[in-house]
Amino acid sequence: MMLTCLHIQGLPVVLQPALVAFIFRPITDPVAVFLVIIAIMLVSPLVFERIRLPGIVGLILAGLIVGPYGLNILERDSTIVLLGTVGLLFLMFMAGLETSLDDLKTNARGAISFGLATFLIPMLMGTVAMLLLGYSFLAAILVASCFASHTLLSLPIASKLGIMRTQTVTITLGGTLITNVLALLVLAVVVKAHQGDLTLSFWLFLIPSLAIYTFATLWGVPRIGRWFFQRFGHDEGAEFTFVVAALFLVSYVARLIEIEPIIGAFLAGVAIAPLIPQFSPLMNRIQFIGNSLFVPFFLISVGMLVNPLILLQEPKSIAVAAVMVGVAIVAKYLPAWMTSKWFRLSNPSMMVMFGLSVAQAASTLAAITVAYNIELVDQPTVNSTIMMILVTCIASPWITSRWGDRIPLASDTATEPASTLVADSQKELKTVPLRVLVPVANPDTEANLLQLALILVCSTEGTLLPLHVLPDSQDWLTAADRSQQAMLLGAAETLANAAAAEVEPIGRIDDSIDRGILRTAQEREANLIVCGWKGFSTYRDHLFGSVIDNVVRRAGIPVLVTRLMQPMNTVKRVLLVVTAEDLALPQFADALALVKGLATGLKATFVLGLAMSDEAIATNQLDSLKSELKDSVYPLHGDIVRSLSYILDPNDLLILLHETRPYAFGQPTLGVTPEAIARQYRAVSMAIVNLPSS
Repeated sequence: MMLTCLHIQGLPVVLQPALVAFIFRPITDPVAVFLVIIAIMLVSPLVFERIRLPGIVGLILAGLIVGPYGLNILERDSTIVLLGTVGLLFLMFMAGLETSLDDLKTNARGAISFGLATFLIPMLMGTVAMLLLGYSFLAAILVASCFASHTLLSLPIASKLGIMRTQTVTITLGGTLITNVLALLVLAVVVKAHQGDLTLSFWLFLIPSLAIYTFATLWGVPRIGRWFFQRFGHDEGAEFTFVVAALFLVSYVARLIEIEPIIGAFLAGVAIAPLIPQFSPLMNRIQFIGNSLFVPFFLISVGMLVNPLILLQEPKSIAVAAVMVGVAIVAKYLPAWMTSKWFRLSNPSMMVMFGLSVAQAASTLAAITVAYNIELVDQPTVNSTIMMILVTCIASPWITSRWGDRIPLASDTATEPASTLVADSQKELKTVPLRVLVPVANPDTEANLLQLALILVCSTEGTLLPLHVLPDSQDWLTAADRSQQAMLLGAAETLANAAAAEVEPIGRIDDSIDRGILRTAQEREANLIVCGWKGFSTYRDHLFGSVIDNVVRRAGIPVLVTRLMQPMNTVKRVLLVVTAEDLALPQFADALALVKGLATGLKATFVLGLAMSDEAIATNQLDSLKSELKDSVYPLHGDIVRSLSYILDPNDLLILLHETRPYAFGQPTLGVTPEAIARQYRAVSMAIVNLPSS
């Protein structure tokens, strides 16, 4: 067997051939490659967070160390490139998922202003700088387009800090879409001009195809997704697979019309976001797989591109790299500073905007690679670009992490309430963790009921209390009864764990189901009960009372009685219908907070309908509510059941308010109106918020 001898500090050291191969050659065994990458994903963030640096920086530097220009432990082969590309698309897709079209509309001026500023200023500064360094006009414009684009590398930090829905991040997301599209259009135009193919047919293809593509994505994906979730919403695996398929389909079509797939990934996220509630198990799965697996692959692959020694080997690279780093930082700082002054944002908000937009990675790599392949730029320019990527990718997460937790959330939200009533209701919902008791008995309806409860629980960082009561019938309980109870509670616990919610499953034996629910609510200090409802009462229920009737009459906490006819992620609008009497209830602000929180969690539009029974009084209340809720208030004239036909949609979630009243023999406990609506609109999901009498 052949041995190899090395001398370390004058001492001969004999190495086995396998060890020599390990030191001087990259690992090729698939299991070993994956082991090294997983070890990096585990160790690097933990080490760097201990020294108060973002874990993202650790992943990039770890990629440099193990990559071909470091210790050469891993080769940046097609597998790494593939997984890195998937990670990049997932990163942009999750950015789209966190983007609300309503927030973009609200902050459209800010997004457009920042998008144009963060495109034009880097283009101007970059072009002048590159021309002064001796680059040709086309090469200078192309390199300048690299400065104009940016990658939302530190977006996971913003999400972790809970600032995704702030005005600052919303403006940055909208501006990113604008500047990246414009930068990639510049790339396409420069490449065609360099090749001599910049003809009228190019423009006639690009502009209409881009417009049709954007419309088809934003209009078609939500409709196809809603149909799919309605038909196959019971299959959680199918839901996740559909979302991933939509992501890559939209990204691939983007490439077919000659724009970068990252733009398609972002649009796919924006389009499908209304179908994925923020705190749903599906959203949790997407974020977990993206942030824990695919996005780290992308960051490691970026680190593998960096060759620090090239600066010593190519003196020109030092000058070019210094200019590119300086221009990239200044040209991204100025738009953030200008936008913050225009829209009176705080200094931390300005720094977060700068931190999010300074990172150069995805579009920059795409542009410079294309330019090098067509011989528009040379190798030192590529090396300098990669060094710029390294510096900005380290600076971006550090700046975002340092300043992100200083953003004043109360004054910098993307959708600020316009009145004391709405502001108080939102504050109340956020400050009171909900302990939601959910009786489970029917496996067919359990998932939908728990999904709704989980949205409320997660939005308030509360606790889910799934309950199954076995009535004491004087007979010994069978093994089948116990098994069914364990199955129902196990399914509820699994669903809660998938949504990363705190859960306390409860199984008990009691005199009756309604007494078991009420006693458990008091023993476990629940502050909300969510239960299912068939939509009508029988004569026997009127005479003797059903389980729902008894719970509603005796509960000292709000009870949300639901009849859910469709999956929760297909709800487009939450419609709260109230009367003048409802507005006078002492607990109206609490009920409004609950409903608005539910609408936010469902990513649905909140609408309030006011029954105009007394025109004079209701008109004054209508004007007051319109000033508070802007355009989301509709008058309902005449009979409520009939007037709902003009505004009710099958994808609505209709919510009514009801206050517990003294028992009236032979009358429905929840009143006549809810049952009339349930019979008239059988396909519409509805809920009644029953408030205990004050």
